Amino acid sequence: MKRRSFLKSVGLGGAALAAEAPLRAGPASSPGPIKITRVRFYHNPGTRPMINQSFNIVTIETDQGITGIGEGGSRDTIEQCAAMIIGEDPFRSEHLWQMMFRGYFYPPGREKLHSLGAIDLALWDIKGKALGVPVYELLGGLSRDHIECYSTGYPSKGSLKETARACVEAGFRAFRHGVADPPEGGAFNSHEMVRKSYEECVQVREGVGKDGDWAIHYHTRLDFPDAVRLSTLLEPLEPYFCEDLIRSENPGVYRELRQQVKVPIAVGEQFGARWDINELVENHLIDYSRISLPNSGGITEFMKIAAMCETHYVGLIPHFTGPLSEAALVHACGVFSGPVLMEMLGDGNGKLWPNRRPGLGVTLDTKPLQLVLEITERSRPIPMLHRPDGSITNW
Repeated sequence: MKRRSFLKSVGLGGAALAAEAPLRAGPASSPGPIKITRVRFYHNPGTRPMINQSFNIVTIETDQGITGIGEGGSRDTIEQCAAMIIGEDPFRSEHLWQMMFRGYFYPPGREKLHSLGAIDLALWDIKGKALGVPVYELLGGLSRDHIECYSTGYPSKGSLKETARACVEAGFRAFRHGVADPPEGGAFNSHEMVRKSYEECVQVREGVGKDGDWAIHYHTRLDFPDAVRLSTLLEPLEPYFCEDLIRSENPGVYRELRQQVKVPIAVGEQFGARWDINELVENHLIDYSRISLPNSGGITEFMKIAAMCETHYVGLIPHFTGPLSEAALVHACGVFSGPVLMEMLGDGNGKLWPNRRPGLGVTLDTKPLQLVLEITERSRPIPMLHRPDGSITNW
């Protein structure tokens, strides 16, 4: 059978064969192609003054009156990324991600990736609003009814044991503890803190009960031998996961660490794009990815990390960053078929449910925010090279 006749037999003939077929002409309800006209960046007062864990807000406006909302980033890095996408089609989120990631030739560090992620969230919000569907529908549809959560900083109910019990009774899947703090103003004696941490975790295990779950964050505080020693002590207590056992600058060290500990390992809170974690996932050196939004570079990149994790049977336990990003994580994690557990600060009922509102499903009140940047003109500092098919290659 000739190629053309075969394609016609399965309904792919005619215009589908035309190499000159135009790109998408915009949503069905729109009069034509949709274009980005303005990007605004708002400072969120009262939040942590951190450029790679910020709760700042980005809005992207279009010529069809649709505005997308994102969260994260800092003024300088948002300005660089936003100036590259003015006049572009917001539906081409992968193309724009590559442009912002590679458009200054040097790959962005994690601080700039945080801004790229904020913009990417807003682009997906636009896409969902334009099509009238939640973002999770654009990602393949939900794989779960709700997202289970664990609590960080659950309000004290007295003793550590009583607090852990109250957390799981409230509906949280797990109670998270941390490596013990030194006395106020005192030195961090890692040997002493390992012993104290173990004693506290015994109380936590008693609090959650034999059917409850708990986890611990090492906060990258421990040196290698102390991380091994604490992990060995905790193994009989069956933690759901142990997080960031050692410093994150050298992920390859987990090759050796994995051989010496048996507790489930979660890593990635301090990471960004997939290249930070791919070797840990592909070599089965961790059990859960902690990479989050917008730190990873947004939903576009997060879903690639999720696919890589699914391939290697690694679950998702993304770090909490901000409220809008937490809402975006419900969409991204809701479509993942593997294990998912999301971090929630404080109390609540321990679960997050997706809603049916278009886009990310959030509304924005700009009154408490401070407008600090507005971008309406396009700027690209170096030439953008393309392959013959129009895809981006490095300059």
